[in-house]
Amino acid sequence: MLCNVKNMARGSMAVIAMATLSTTAAAQEACSDYTVKDGDSLGSIAQTAFGTFDYQMIFNANRNKISDPNRLEEGTLLEIPCADGNLASGKSHQDVIEEQEAIQAARAKKSNIYEPPIKIVSGNGWAPFTGEDLKGGGMLVRVASTAMQRGGNDREFTVSFVDDWGSHMETLLPLGAFDVSVAWIKPDCSKYDLLNDESRKRCDEYDFSQPIYETVAAYWSMPGNDYANVTSFADYAGARICRVDGWSTADLNTEGLNDPVVTFVRPNSAKECMELLAKGDVDMVSLDLENGAAAASEVPEAAEALPNPNLSKLETLHLITHKTNPRGRVYQALINRGLTEMRQSGEWYALISDSLVDVNNLSN
Repeated sequence: MLCNVKNMARGSMAVIAMATLSTTAAAQEACSDYTVKDGDSLGSIAQTAFGTFDYQMIFNANRNKISDPNRLEEGTLLEIPCADGNLASGKSHQDVIEEQEAIQAARAKKSNIYEPPIKIVSGNGWAPFTGEDLKGGGMLVRVASTAMQRGGNDREFTVSFVDDWGSHMETLLPLGAFDVSVAWIKPDCSKYDLLNDESRKRCDEYDFSQPIYETVAAYWSMPGNDYANVTSFADYAGARICRVDGWSTADLNTEGLNDPVVTFVRPNSAKECMELLAKGDVDMVSLDLENGAAAASEVPEAAEALPNPNLSKLETLHLITHKTNPRGRVYQALINRGLTEMRQSGEWYALISDSLVDVNNLSN
Protein backbone atom coordinates (compact mmCIF):
# COMPACT_ATOMS: atom_id res chain seq x y z
CA MET A 1 0.00 0.00 0.00
CA LEU A 2 1.24 3.48 -0.81
CA CYS A 3 1.84 5.08 2.55
CA ASN A 4 2.92 8.57 1.52
CA VAL A 5 1.16 11.35 -0.31
CA LYS A 6 3.48 14.13 -1.44
CA ASN A 7 3.28 17.08 -0.81
CA MET A 8 0.83 18.75 1.48
CA ALA A 9 3.36 21.49 2.29
CA ARG A 10 3.29 22.59 -1.34
CA GLY A 11 -0.49 22.47 -1.49
CA SER A 12 -0.21 20.42 -4.64
CA MET A 13 -2.92 17.87 -3.95
CA ALA A 14 -6.15 17.43 -2.09
CA VAL A 15 -6.19 15.94 1.39
CA ILE A 16 -6.27 12.15 1.29
CA ALA A 17 -8.90 10.40 3.34
CA MET A 18 -7.39 9.23 6.58
CA ALA A 19 -8.87 5.81 5.94
CA THR A 20 -6.25 5.17 3.29
CA LEU A 21 -3.45 5.30 5.83
CA SER A 22 -2.71 3.63 9.12
CA THR A 23 -3.40 5.98 12.02
CA THR A 24 -2.27 3.79 14.90
CA ALA A 25 1.04 5.55 15.44
CA ALA A 26 1.42 6.87 18.93
CA ALA A 27 2.11 10.54 19.36
CA GLN A 28 5.64 11.53 18.48
CA GLU A 29 7.42 14.77 17.78
CA ALA A 30 9.94 16.07 15.31
CA CYS A 31 13.54 16.19 16.55
CA SER A 32 13.12 12.95 18.49
CA ASP A 33 13.44 9.17 18.30
CA TYR A 34 10.42 6.97 17.69
CA THR A 35 9.94 3.21 18.00
CA VAL A 36 7.75 1.72 15.27
CA LYS A 37 4.57 0.07 16.53
CA ASP A 38 2.26 -2.43 14.89
CA GLY A 39 0.17 -0.73 12.20
CA ASP A 40 2.48 2.26 11.74
CA SER A 41 3.39 3.59 8.32
CA LEU A 42 5.88 6.27 7.36
CA GLY A 43 2.93 8.38 6.25
CA SER A 44 1.13 8.09 9.58
CA ILE A 45 4.33 8.82 11.52
CA ALA A 46 5.00 11.90 9.38
CA GLN A 47 1.39 13.04 9.80
CA THR A 48 1.70 12.92 13.58
CA ALA A 49 5.15 14.51 13.69
CA PHE A 50 4.80 17.15 10.96
CA GLY A 51 1.10 17.40 10.16
CA THR A 52 1.72 16.11 6.63
CA PHE A 53 1.88 12.72 4.93
CA ASP A 54 5.23 13.67 3.34
CA TYR A 55 7.62 11.10 4.77
CA GLN A 56 10.64 11.74 2.53
CA MET A 57 12.78 13.37 5.24
CA ILE A 58 12.09 10.50 7.66
CA PHE A 59 12.93 7.95 4.97
CA ASN A 60 16.18 9.73 4.07
CA ALA A 61 17.24 10.06 7.72
CA ASN A 62 16.73 6.34 8.35
CA ARG A 63 17.83 4.89 5.02
CA ASN A 64 20.12 2.37 6.75
CA LYS A 65 17.13 0.99 8.68
CA ILE A 66 14.41 0.99 6.00
CA SER A 67 14.76 -1.15 2.89
CA ASP A 68 11.20 -0.56 1.69
CA PRO A 69 9.23 2.58 2.65
CA ASN A 70 5.98 0.62 2.33
CA ARG A 71 6.99 -1.88 5.01
CA LEU A 72 8.11 -1.00 8.53
CA GLU A 73 9.26 -3.56 11.07
CA GLU A 74 7.75 -3.24 14.51
CA GLY A 75 10.38 -2.23 17.07
CA THR A 76 12.58 -0.31 14.61
CA LEU A 77 14.00 2.84 16.23
CA LEU A 78 13.61 5.76 13.84
CA GLU A 79 15.17 9.18 14.12
CA ILE A 80 12.54 11.82 13.35
CA PRO A 81 14.21 14.89 11.81
CA CYS A 82 13.46 18.41 12.89
CA ALA A 83 11.11 20.45 10.70
CA ASP A 84 14.10 21.90 8.83
CA GLY A 85 15.50 18.44 8.12
CA ASN A 86 18.29 18.63 10.69
CA LEU A 87 18.80 15.74 13.10
CA ALA A 88 18.61 16.35 16.84
CA SER A 89 21.55 14.00 17.37
CA GLY A 90 23.88 15.69 14.92
CA LYS A 91 25.18 18.91 13.44
CA SER A 92 23.15 21.21 11.24
CA HIS A 93 23.15 20.68 7.47
CA GLN A 94 25.18 23.80 6.90
CA ASP A 95 27.77 22.87 9.53
CA VAL A 96 28.27 19.44 7.95
CA ILE A 97 28.54 20.89 4.44
CA GLU A 98 30.99 23.61 5.48
CA GLU A 99 33.08 21.14 7.47
CA GLN A 100 33.41 18.77 4.51
CA GLU A 101 34.20 21.62 2.13
CA ALA A 102 37.02 22.72 4.45
CA ILE A 103 38.41 19.18 4.57
CA GLN A 104 38.28 18.99 0.77
CA ALA A 105 40.02 22.35 0.37
CA ALA A 106 42.83 21.27 2.70
CA ARG A 107 43.57 18.05 0.85
CA ALA A 108 42.99 19.17 -2.74
CA LYS A 109 46.03 18.78 -4.96
CA LYS A 110 46.34 19.79 -8.57
CA SER A 111 48.03 17.25 -10.81
CA ASN A 112 50.73 18.32 -13.25
CA ILE A 113 49.27 15.87 -15.75
CA TYR A 114 46.56 17.34 -17.97
CA GLU A 115 43.21 15.63 -17.65
CA PRO A 116 40.22 16.87 -19.65
CA PRO A 117 37.32 18.27 -17.61
CA ILE A 118 34.55 15.77 -16.97
CA LYS A 119 31.43 16.90 -18.84
CA ILE A 120 28.25 16.37 -16.83
CA VAL A 121 24.79 16.89 -18.33
CA SER A 122 21.36 17.09 -16.74
CA GLY A 123 18.02 18.66 -17.63
CA ASN A 124 15.42 21.09 -16.34
CA GLY A 125 11.85 20.49 -15.26
CA TRP A 126 12.53 17.84 -12.62
CA ALA A 127 12.19 19.63 -9.29
CA PRO A 128 13.49 19.02 -6.69
CA PHE A 129 16.01 16.76 -8.39
CA THR A 130 17.42 18.88 -11.22
CA GLY A 131 16.94 22.38 -12.58
CA GLU A 132 19.06 25.42 -13.36
CA ASP A 133 16.78 27.59 -11.22
CA LEU A 134 17.32 25.39 -8.15
CA LYS A 135 20.12 25.70 -5.61
CA GLY A 136 23.27 24.11 -7.03
CA GLY A 137 21.33 22.88 -10.07
CA GLY A 138 18.99 20.76 -7.95
CA MET A 139 19.41 18.04 -5.37
CA LEU A 140 20.90 15.35 -7.60
CA VAL A 141 23.23 17.72 -9.45
CA ARG A 142 24.52 18.94 -6.07
CA VAL A 143 25.15 15.35 -4.98
CA ALA A 144 26.82 14.46 -8.30
CA SER A 145 29.05 17.54 -8.27
CA THR A 146 30.08 16.99 -4.67
CA ALA A 147 30.74 13.28 -5.22
CA MET A 148 32.96 14.18 -8.16
CA GLN A 149 34.92 16.63 -6.00
CA ARG A 150 35.30 14.22 -3.10
CA GLY A 151 36.16 11.18 -5.19
CA GLY A 152 38.19 12.98 -7.84
CA ASN A 153 40.29 15.20 -5.58
CA ASP A 154 38.85 18.37 -7.13
CA ARG A 155 39.09 17.06 -10.68
CA GLU A 156 37.74 19.74 -13.02
CA PHE A 157 34.26 19.24 -14.42
CA THR A 158 31.48 21.19 -16.10
CA VAL A 159 27.70 20.92 -15.67
CA SER A 160 25.31 21.69 -18.54
CA PHE A 161 21.55 21.36 -18.94
CA VAL A 162 19.92 19.85 -22.02
CA ASP A 163 16.17 19.59 -21.58
CA ASP A 164 15.64 16.90 -24.21
CA TRP A 165 16.21 14.00 -21.82
CA GLY A 166 15.92 11.41 -24.56
CA SER A 167 18.90 12.94 -26.37
CA HIS A 168 21.17 12.18 -23.40
CA MET A 169 21.00 8.45 -24.14
CA GLU A 170 20.34 8.59 -27.85
CA THR A 171 23.14 10.92 -28.95
CA LEU A 172 24.94 13.04 -26.34
CA LEU A 173 26.62 10.28 -24.31
CA PRO A 174 27.13 7.77 -27.17
CA LEU A 175 28.84 10.44 -29.30
CA GLY A 176 30.99 11.73 -26.44
CA ALA A 177 29.46 15.21 -26.25
CA PHE A 178 29.10 14.56 -22.50
CA ASP A 179 30.59 12.00 -20.14
CA VAL A 180 28.06 11.67 -17.30
CA SER A 181 24.29 12.21 -17.18
CA VAL A 182 22.33 13.04 -14.00
CA ALA A 183 20.26 10.98 -13.17
CA TRP A 184 18.57 7.80 -14.34
CA ILE A 185 16.59 4.86 -13.00
CA LYS A 186 18.42 1.56 -13.34
CA PRO A 187 16.17 -1.19 -14.69
CA ASP A 188 16.22 -4.65 -13.17
CA CYS A 189 18.48 -6.21 -15.78
CA SER A 190 17.98 -9.64 -14.21
CA LYS A 191 14.49 -9.47 -15.78
CA TYR A 192 15.91 -8.61 -19.19
CA ASP A 193 13.32 -10.61 -21.16
CA LEU A 194 10.49 -8.57 -19.60
CA LEU A 195 12.03 -5.18 -20.41
CA ASN A 196 11.20 -3.07 -23.43
CA ASP A 197 13.86 -2.06 -25.96
CA GLU A 198 14.59 1.23 -24.18
CA SER A 199 15.30 -0.46 -20.85
CA ARG A 200 17.32 -3.23 -22.50
CA LYS A 201 19.44 -0.54 -24.09
CA ARG A 202 20.25 0.81 -20.64
CA CYS A 203 21.38 -2.64 -19.54
CA ASP A 204 23.44 -3.21 -22.70
CA GLU A 205 25.06 0.18 -23.28
CA TYR A 206 25.39 2.00 -19.95
CA ASP A 207 27.29 1.75 -16.68
CA PHE A 208 25.53 2.93 -13.53
CA SER A 209 26.96 4.51 -10.40
CA GLN A 210 26.01 3.51 -6.90
CA PRO A 211 22.49 4.76 -6.10
CA ILE A 212 22.54 8.47 -5.40
CA TYR A 213 18.90 8.59 -4.30
CA GLU A 214 15.90 6.33 -3.75
CA THR A 215 12.48 7.51 -4.80
CA VAL A 216 8.95 6.10 -4.75
CA ALA A 217 7.36 5.48 -8.15
CA ALA A 218 3.68 6.40 -8.01
CA TYR A 219 0.76 6.04 -10.41
CA TRP A 220 -1.48 9.10 -10.66
CA SER A 221 -5.09 9.24 -11.88
CA MET A 222 -8.04 11.60 -11.64
CA PRO A 223 -10.83 10.66 -9.21
CA GLY A 224 -13.46 8.56 -10.90
CA ASN A 225 -11.13 7.15 -13.53
CA ASP A 226 -11.54 3.40 -13.95
CA TYR A 227 -7.86 2.90 -13.14
CA ALA A 228 -7.66 5.20 -10.11
CA ASN A 229 -7.69 2.50 -7.44
CA VAL A 230 -6.70 -0.74 -9.13
CA THR A 231 -5.10 -3.23 -6.78
CA SER A 232 -2.68 -4.99 -9.13
CA PHE A 233 -0.51 -3.93 -12.04
CA ALA A 234 -2.34 -6.41 -14.26
CA ASP A 235 -5.47 -4.28 -13.77
CA TYR A 236 -3.82 -1.47 -15.77
CA ALA A 237 -4.22 -3.53 -18.96
CA GLY A 238 -5.79 -1.31 -21.62
CA ALA A 239 -4.80 1.94 -19.89
CA ARG A 240 -3.27 4.96 -21.59
CA ILE A 241 -0.17 5.72 -19.51
CA CYS A 242 1.83 8.94 -19.64
CA ARG A 243 5.55 8.85 -18.92
CA VAL A 244 8.03 11.60 -19.84
CA ASP A 245 10.03 10.88 -22.98
CA GLY A 246 13.40 9.35 -22.13
CA TRP A 247 12.34 8.28 -18.64
CA SER A 248 12.35 4.59 -17.82
CA THR A 249 9.19 2.50 -17.85
CA ALA A 250 11.01 -0.52 -16.42
CA ASP A 251 8.91 -0.50 -13.24
CA LEU A 252 5.86 -1.18 -15.42
CA ASN A 253 7.58 -3.36 -18.00
CA THR A 254 8.66 -5.89 -15.38
CA GLU A 255 4.99 -6.17 -14.37
CA GLY A 256 4.03 -7.12 -17.93
CA LEU A 257 2.86 -3.64 -18.94
CA ASN A 258 4.30 -3.14 -22.41
CA ASP A 259 2.79 -2.20 -25.76
CA PRO A 260 0.21 -3.36 -26.80
CA VAL A 261 -1.04 -4.35 -23.32
CA VAL A 262 -1.00 -0.63 -22.48
CA THR A 263 -0.51 2.48 -24.59
CA PHE A 264 2.37 4.75 -23.59
CA VAL A 265 2.18 8.49 -24.27
CA ARG A 266 5.60 10.20 -24.07
CA PRO A 267 5.57 14.03 -23.90
CA ASN A 268 8.64 16.08 -22.98
CA SER A 269 7.71 17.10 -19.43
CA ALA A 270 5.88 16.00 -16.30
CA LYS A 271 3.66 19.07 -16.54
CA GLU A 272 2.48 17.96 -19.99
CA CYS A 273 1.61 14.55 -18.54
CA MET A 274 -0.56 16.17 -15.89
CA GLU A 275 -2.24 18.36 -18.52
CA LEU A 276 -3.11 15.25 -20.54
CA LEU A 277 -4.43 13.58 -17.40
CA ALA A 278 -6.66 16.55 -16.57
CA LYS A 279 -8.07 16.54 -20.12
CA GLY A 280 -8.82 12.83 -19.96
CA ASP A 281 -6.38 12.03 -22.77
CA VAL A 282 -4.53 9.53 -20.54
CA ASP A 283 -5.72 7.34 -17.68
CA MET A 284 -2.60 7.28 -15.54
CA VAL A 285 0.61 9.26 -15.12
CA SER A 286 3.67 7.33 -13.99
CA LEU A 287 5.82 9.73 -11.93
CA ASP A 288 7.71 9.63 -8.66
CA LEU A 289 5.81 11.13 -5.74
CA GLU A 290 7.86 14.30 -5.50
CA ASN A 291 7.86 15.14 -9.19
CA GLY A 292 4.22 14.17 -9.59
CA ALA A 293 3.18 16.47 -6.77
CA ALA A 294 5.23 19.33 -8.19
CA ALA A 295 3.78 18.81 -11.68
CA ALA A 296 0.21 18.65 -10.38
CA SER A 297 0.73 21.96 -8.58
CA GLU A 298 1.53 23.58 -11.95
CA VAL A 299 -1.72 22.41 -13.55
CA PRO A 300 -4.82 23.71 -11.73
CA GLU A 301 -7.06 21.28 -13.60
CA ALA A 302 -5.00 18.39 -12.19
CA ALA A 303 -5.19 19.57 -8.57
CA GLU A 304 -7.37 16.58 -7.68
CA ALA A 305 -5.02 14.02 -9.24
CA LEU A 306 -3.92 11.44 -6.69
CA PRO A 307 -1.46 8.55 -6.63
CA ASN A 308 -2.95 5.07 -6.49
CA PRO A 309 -3.11 4.22 -2.75
CA ASN A 310 -2.63 0.52 -3.47
CA LEU A 311 0.45 0.41 -5.71
CA SER A 312 3.94 1.92 -5.59
CA LYS A 313 7.56 0.89 -6.18
CA LEU A 314 10.90 1.92 -4.74
CA GLU A 315 13.36 2.93 -7.47
CA THR A 316 17.01 3.94 -7.37
CA LEU A 317 18.51 6.87 -9.27
CA HIS A 318 22.05 6.73 -10.68
CA LEU A 319 24.62 8.63 -12.69
CA ILE A 320 25.32 6.96 -16.03
CA THR A 321 28.23 6.73 -18.46
CA HIS A 322 28.26 5.11 -21.90
CA LYS A 323 30.25 1.89 -22.11
CA THR A 324 32.14 3.14 -25.18
CA ASN A 325 33.54 6.11 -23.23
CA PRO A 326 37.21 5.17 -22.65
CA ARG A 327 37.23 7.02 -19.32
CA GLY A 328 33.69 6.09 -18.30
CA ARG A 329 34.57 3.48 -15.72
CA VAL A 330 37.27 5.71 -14.26
CA TYR A 331 34.63 8.40 -13.78
CA GLN A 332 32.28 5.86 -12.21
CA ALA A 333 35.00 4.87 -9.76
CA LEU A 334 35.54 8.54 -8.82
CA ILE A 335 31.80 9.07 -8.34
CA ASN A 336 31.35 5.92 -6.26
CA ARG A 337 34.32 6.76 -4.06
CA GLY A 338 32.87 10.21 -3.49
CA LEU A 339 29.37 8.89 -2.73
CA THR A 340 30.76 6.44 -0.19
CA GLU A 341 32.68 9.22 1.55
CA MET A 342 29.63 11.49 1.55
CA ARG A 343 27.41 8.87 3.15
CA GLN A 344 29.99 8.08 5.81
CA SER A 345 30.55 11.73 6.71
CA GLY A 346 26.85 12.66 6.73
CA GLU A 347 27.31 15.08 3.83
CA TRP A 348 24.96 13.11 1.56
CA TYR A 349 22.07 13.49 3.99
CA ALA A 350 22.95 17.14 4.64
CA LEU A 351 22.85 18.02 0.93
CA ILE A 352 19.65 16.06 0.29
CA SER A 353 17.82 17.62 3.23
CA ASP A 354 19.11 21.12 2.51
CA SER A 355 17.89 20.82 -1.09
CA LEU A 356 14.44 19.57 -0.11
CA VAL A 357 14.02 22.37 2.43
CA ASP A 358 15.16 24.92 -0.16
CA VAL A 359 12.61 23.70 -2.74
CA ASN A 360 9.82 23.68 -0.17
CA ASN A 361 10.70 27.25 0.83
CA LEU A 362 10.54 28.34 -2.81
CA SER A 363 7.13 26.68 -3.20
CA ASN A 364 5.57 28.24 -0.11
